[in-house]
This record gives sequence, C-alpha cells and structure tokens, in this order.
Amino acid sequence: MSLSRAVLTAALALATVVSAAPQKKAAADKAGSSSQTSTGKKGKSAPATAVDLNTASDKELEAVPGIGRATAKKIIDHRPYQSVDDLAKAGIARNEIDRVRSMVTVSGGATARTAAPAPQPQNRAQTGSSSRSGPGSATSSPPPAGSGMVWVNTETKVYHREGDRWFGKTKHGSYMTEADAIKAGNRAAK
Repeated sequence: MSLSRAVLTAALALATVVSAAPQKKAAADKAGSSSQTSTGKKGKSAPATAVDLNTASDKELEAVPGIGRATAKKIIDHRPYQSVDDLAKAGIARNEIDRVRSMVTVSGGATARTAAPAPQPQNRAQTGSSSRSGPGSATSSPPPAGSGMVWVNTETKVYHREGDRWFGKTKHGSYMTEADAIKAGNRAAK
C-alpha cells in the first residue's frame, strides 16, 4: 500500500506543476510586456504613426523597436523600397521584417522620386560609348540572341562573342557586327 501511496503523491505533484506552468508564463509575459518590447530592449515603444522606410531619417528608424543603428544604416543604404518585404534586399532577416511590419510603411511618392534618376547613367554610357566607338556601333541594349553581334570593349579594342564571359559586361563598349569590329581595328578575345 505504501508503493501506491508514493505513486499517487508523485502524480499529484506532477499535475500541480503542469497546471501552474501556464499561469506562471502568463504572469511573466504580462509583467515583461509593460517594461520591455518584443525585442527585449527596455525603453523603446512603438512609434505613434508608421515610419516611412523611404523618407525616414536614421533617428526615426532607430525609434522603431527592433531597429538599431546598424539596421537603420542598412535600410537607408538600400533605398528605395516598393514594399516592406523589400527590406530583405538590405539583408534584414525575415523574422525581423515580420516584427517591424506593423510599425513601418512605404510611400509611393519617394519611390518615384528616387527611381527617376536611375536611367541617367545609361544615357551617359550610351552617349559616351557611341562617341568613342567607330562607325557601325549599335546601342547599348543587348541584341537578340544569335544575331551575330559582338561586344567591343572600346578601351582595350577587344571584342567578345555571344557566350563569352565579358559579352556586354565591360564598362566601356558597344555592340556591332563582327565585320565592323574587325574593320575598326578591334581584335577577338583569346
């Protein structure tokens, strides 16, 4: 009888511990939520309005719980953003993105403003490369596959055929036919 009494006492003790665990966890969560954010840092609370990723300063971004100095710098360096999910291109982990999603937003106006200057470098490259290359130079846009065009590096006077590692990838160059490249004094890549 003493063995069954010991088993019964152990079972009762286990049941008490198991039923008390959720209550202790809930009490700890409630006490911790008043002084800490979801990141575990004291003192930071969610901003009153959502912070715009495209226009916010580093200080405004750092005010968001979960975004520190380094993360704010990453966000600013990889602007513009089309959506909050684009934070992944700045190297921010998916769980961190999910944590700050409700506290940040992305404006369309800032995206359009910062995206507009992007075509300018292409225009400069096109005008610069066409003025340096000889007659018969094509535009910087890639030709259709199998068209027989080559990429001529105008600085080194070397042309690259389609499938070559450097085809269309050097800083200074243009597309033209192989015959025009040879006529202009360019040589084939080795």
